[in-house]
Amino acid sequence: MIYWLSGSLAILILVTVLLTPESTESTEVDADKATNGKVVKTTVATDTKAVTNSPAQSINVSSEKSQTGVGLKTTGSDTKNAETLVDSNSDRDDVYENQVKETSTVGTEIVRVLLIPDQETTVSRSGSSLAAARINKLNVTLGSTFKSGNTLITFNCNDPRARRDMAKAELSGAVETHTAKLRMQGLDQAGDVEVSLAASVVAKARADVSLAELQIRYCSIKAPWAGRVAKVYVRNHMTVTPGQPMLDLVKSGPLRLKVNVPSRLLNQLKVDSKIEVKIDETGKTYQASVVAINSRVDSVSQTIEIEGLMSQDFPELLAGMSGTAIIPAM
Repeated sequence: MIYWLSGSLAILILVTVLLTPESTESTEVDADKATNGKVVKTTVATDTKAVTNSPAQSINVSSEKSQTGVGLKTTGSDTKNAETLVDSNSDRDDVYENQVKETSTVGTEIVRVLLIPDQETTVSRSGSSLAAARINKLNVTLGSTFKSGNTLITFNCNDPRARRDMAKAELSGAVETHTAKLRMQGLDQAGDVEVSLAASVVAKARADVSLAELQIRYCSIKAPWAGRVAKVYVRNHMTVTPGQPMLDLVKSGPLRLKVNVPSRLLNQLKVDSKIEVKIDETGKTYQASVVAINSRVDSVSQTIEIEGLMSQDFPELLAGMSGTAIIPAM
């Protein structure tokens, strides 16, 4: 009996020794987890030998828990910590992307640009007479092209031509009178005053003829240079008055560009400086050069206006298109 009791006591002591480190270790682990704000339940290794020899090995990671079938219990603080971690990673990615963008544009300045024609004008009815004129024929339409010297509009010129014929007839009579006065002066039948008056009448008649011929030239409008029609204000058989706009014309050839750049770039930009222009409508990049710089800086926006010229005539580009100008650092 004594031996049996002794054996039972020894077994009880052994079991107590084996169980005491496990509970102590579990308590320590729970205390550590609570201190760190985590409530993750850990699993004690089933190997009692490993528990006895190394208490640190008794705590398994999430992979061991999934293998042993023990689930993880998460709380609101765990979810919040995970979301904070994800947000911090996203912020770091955004900062990295911004740094990449800044690095790619180091030494350059990107500003908005507007394409304008090299020359443009508004054609209006002109002439020394205040009389209105009727359009006989309009030879162009919106967007049509023309060459230098082409007739764009013709007017009804019956009245100016009649005035020219009248002036020529008066000139012819004045010349005959002046010639007769000169002959009479040679015969001492006309004085110097009469001859001078006849000469002045001839000069006035010649001026009237010149004026009538000038008004006839206003009966048609010719193109000042090769270009395109940007806007049409009139139609065939319409009566227009002097000064009334009829057509907007833009010149063909390389387009100009207008851009307002920060005034701090004045040290980098000079006449003939090269810039790259990307047009939004075409999506292509073109070469241009600076041809003019304004002499005054805008005090409000701290910008200065410059004009550039495209390197050549690009048929796909039209006045009014816009884009961005890339100005390299020097």
